[in-house]
Amino acid sequence: MTEEKFRNEEVVLDIHDRPKAGHWIGLSLQHLFTMFGATVLVPILVGIDPGIALVSSGLGTLVYLFVTKGKIPAYLGSSFAFIAAMQMLMKSDGYPAIAQGAVTTGLVYLVVSLIIKKIGSAWLDKILPPIVVGPVIMVIGLGLAANAANNAMFNDGKYDFKFIAVALITLALTIFYNMFFKGFLGLIPILLGIVSGYLVALLFGIVDVELIKQAAWFAMPNFEIPFVQYQPKLYLNAITTMAPIAFVTMTEHIGHLMVLNKLTKRDFFQDPGLSKTLMGDGAAQIVAGFVGGPPVTSYGENIGVLAITRVHSVFVIGGAAVLAVCLGFVGKLSAIILSIPGPVISGISFVLFGVIAASGLKILIDNQINFDKKKNLLIASVILVIGIGGLVFKLNTFELSSMALATVLGIILNLVLPETARSEEK
Repeated sequence: MTEEKFRNEEVVLDIHDRPKAGHWIGLSLQHLFTMFGATVLVPILVGIDPGIALVSSGLGTLVYLFVTKGKIPAYLGSSFAFIAAMQMLMKSDGYPAIAQGAVTTGLVYLVVSLIIKKIGSAWLDKILPPIVVGPVIMVIGLGLAANAANNAMFNDGKYDFKFIAVALITLALTIFYNMFFKGFLGLIPILLGIVSGYLVALLFGIVDVELIKQAAWFAMPNFEIPFVQYQPKLYLNAITTMAPIAFVTMTEHIGHLMVLNKLTKRDFFQDPGLSKTLMGDGAAQIVAGFVGGPPVTSYGENIGVLAITRVHSVFVIGGAAVLAVCLGFVGKLSAIILSIPGPVISGISFVLFGVIAASGLKILIDNQINFDKKKNLLIASVILVIGIGGLVFKLNTFELSSMALATVLGIILNLVLPETARSEEK
């Protein structure tokens, strides 16, 4: 890890600050709990062992931190973008095909990173001005708002007062911890919110404790290692299905970097450089494919934790990654975290997603974007409605998520629209 002269004095712990030993595990657990639900949901939907997904997310994050020289506090969890493709491949050819697809997407990242290293990333400033970046970041924060609200209201498709009560109590407690706790407790409001919400959910009787009782203390994850668990062969369908999706997740990768740039007061496109960040993400996906997990990507939930706590230390992120690897072998603890009900996660998400969206709004304010100009108004409008509305572009097995589609359309509009509309000309 390389040191740097700049230090952000507005945060509690900056990127290279090491937390006290007694605080470290609590801060890392906060990130672990935050990403857990989404990271294990992907393998559950696809038919992969959740334990191996935890291991692959932890290993992938450590690889990413190593490649980026410990300069970016980003946690990598299971990617949702590949779910449909992985479900199809699991039915037709099993996990070996998914593994080959994951390795292929990682190689696509590596190739693109080498190209960017050759040509530079100055073009990013042209295609990603504040009028595009601000709304895209807002979409990242608000794109899952509907899911969070639905998980807080519905129990098997039916409106459940217990669910919404638990979600709102969890939200209220998390806000209270943020506003009135100080010292170490003031650094872990999300962790405290999750634990408190879990206890409330127990009182309301919406926690399935049978899974915890049945889980073993030690459980070896179902590793899928080539030449050990299976003999690899060429799955052309896996390559052609998953490789194009890499370009979709790259737009999400760039979007998350834009949020992190704003939070940390740095420019990661320049240092360590977009080529390094893409290389780290690609290497992480390759590692995930070689151990039996789904492809990984950076998580907006964990970026939300960085924003709320103002703890940006990569040591904390690295600690969460190590804990995730260890947790993959502890069945009882995995079952406890897996049993956290949706309303608890939703109560936390109302804060996390909102903070990210507010960061995008701040970009528009700081850059004094003039919404009396039709070009700015149209770009922001299209990005926000398409991104938050959930419009998806599908062509066979290729799918462009609403966030990626909104980003692409925002970039195109910014490049093709004239600065001044005809009706604005004097």
